[in-house]
Amino acid sequence: MAGRNPKAQTVRNMLLAMAVIIPIALVSYVFIPNDDSKDPVRTVDYRVELETARRAAPYPVAAPVGLDADWRATSVSYRAGGKDGSAWHLGFLDPDTQYVAVEQSDAPAAPFIDNVTQGATKTRRTEKVGDATWLRYDGEKYNALVREEHGVTTVVTGTAAPERLTKMAAALKADRARTAGRA
Repeated sequence: MAGRNPKAQTVRNMLLAMAVIIPIALVSYVFIPNDDSKDPVRTVDYRVELETARRAAPYPVAAPVGLDADWRATSVSYRAGGKDGSAWHLGFLDPDTQYVAVEQSDAPAAPFIDNVTQGATKTRRTEKVGDATWLRYDGEKYNALVREEHGVTTVVTGTAAPERLTKMAAALKADRARTAGRA
């Protein structure tokens, strides 16, 4: 074994290993499908969570009715009795792929609104949507429409244009548990 350079042996082994690994990696890249044109956002079906929240929440839970198929639900949750009270969340991408969320809670309004609007501030502007009056909030990240009534705060918030937030607010229907015969 005298006369062999251990460093040269290590470099030789590394080059042999790379000669085996690189062709395998190239073949894998070429033959394993990878479609980057697909939309990475996953759409969720929120009906079961909505019915569960409507049975459990101490307030009528709001969800949109009649939005176009271009509105895609992307996130849903209901947490009972946490730091934000009993909190309902339903997130969407609007037709322009901007974020719109419906947030509800029976927690104290000010900290809840601050949390879900990412620090948006109340303006003096109101907006009449259907029979309800909503307060407008403006923020660096999110804008929002806020309505407080009967021990529950409802917030429509997100990065979407104000008219999209208004469209979501107009589509909201607040119910308790589902009644028979209604879709």
